[in-house]
Amino acid sequence: VDSAEASLLNKLIRTSLVESSHHVEILQQDPSSPLFSVKTFEELPLKKELLQGIYIMGFNRPSKIQETALPIMLAYPPQNLIAQSQSGTGKTAAFALAMLSRVNAAEKYPQCLCLAPTYELALQIGCVIETIGRFCTDIKVTYAVRGNRVPQGTTLEEQIVIGTPGTMLDWCFKRRVVDVKKINMFVLDEADIMIDTQGLSCQSIRIQRALPKGCQMLLFSATFRETVRAFAVQIISNPIVIKLREEELTLSNIRQYFFVCRSREEKYRALCNIYGSITIGQAMIFCQTRRSADWLAVEMSQDGHRVAILTAELTVAQRANVIQRFRDGKEKVLIATNVCARGIDVQQVTIVVNFSLPTDQKSQPDFETYLHRIGRTGRFGKKGIAFSMVESQNVVVVQMIEEHFQTKIKQLDPDDMDELEKLEN
Repeated sequence: VDSAEASLLNKLIRTSLVESSHHVEILQQDPSSPLFSVKTFEELPLKKELLQGIYIMGFNRPSKIQETALPIMLAYPPQNLIAQSQSGTGKTAAFALAMLSRVNAAEKYPQCLCLAPTYELALQIGCVIETIGRFCTDIKVTYAVRGNRVPQGTTLEEQIVIGTPGTMLDWCFKRRVVDVKKINMFVLDEADIMIDTQGLSCQSIRIQRALPKGCQMLLFSATFRETVRAFAVQIISNPIVIKLREEELTLSNIRQYFFVCRSREEKYRALCNIYGSITIGQAMIFCQTRRSADWLAVEMSQDGHRVAILTAELTVAQRANVIQRFRDGKEKVLIATNVCARGIDVQQVTIVVNFSLPTDQKSQPDFETYLHRIGRTGRFGKKGIAFSMVESQNVVVVQMIEEHFQTKIKQLDPDDMDELEKLEN
């Protein structure tokens, strides 16, 4: 799954914010600018209509990134900001509040532009803005995205325009329905995805360069690689930079085991023995192919397990629905191909099973995928268990994984129920 789809899936299924143990790191460029953080939304200069919108979203107090970012975004004179923070930390709500606060509702023309890398992410951002701003009845949102045609010379009355770079470029310079000289806030979301998608960063820079000198610039990115840093510096002058490090996937709190099995039927028997021996909250089972995932789903369903299946053939909306049902506990088992090995957090997963170890075309271990797969359990410091089903010729792959991660993967006898039951302790 590409990074834009992973980001959208997280936005669609997120029911609560990720609580990170990391501190927000602030790199301040302007020594004359005061910095402070807030512990409640009431401390911020927000209209009561916006506070109502925040509570409707289910936010009772600011998340870590919001505590630090919102005072900067809402400050006078306006401050430019670069913020790095993982998906699910509340950044969309933060810049939605900033846009809704900067808008003059009495003026009926575009005042805030927000760019996102894909059509779906633009709509999702707009959905957050419309929810938070539902009591600000004079503020309207429109979408500069494919399929939303505006004839040349149209007068836009919406104050906030969300869109993708190509269509936004068209609206600003070809159709001239957005007067870039009247824009007072420019938000660029998912900057790392923009950079990885051909042409989007150039289009974004073209739009930004036409904006007036006093326009406030906000740039958000889940990662802060050198390419992102270089891009951010091209777009934003004298920014305050804040970083919330991503929760690192680690194997230290995950117990890892493997079974040697001769066939998929033997793998399935080992899986049944796990289920017969261990109390399982929810489990994710990873298969290498869709055919294998389909076969396993049928077998488990026939044995009375409530199973969901996640493969690349599903649309993003269908995938989000499958994950949401799993998150809500409607199914206890999620069988997946690599499509959701990364970027998706379901905190109640206690067991991950590799029905096949992840390997590349040359049958070499795919270390990164292994880490992301079993990292679905043991999230945020919790303990987890990972089992791998291995053909005898692939035991060498287990040894390579052990060596690479400096970790121990213990072999178990798939038929030794007593040994499996000991794992409970």
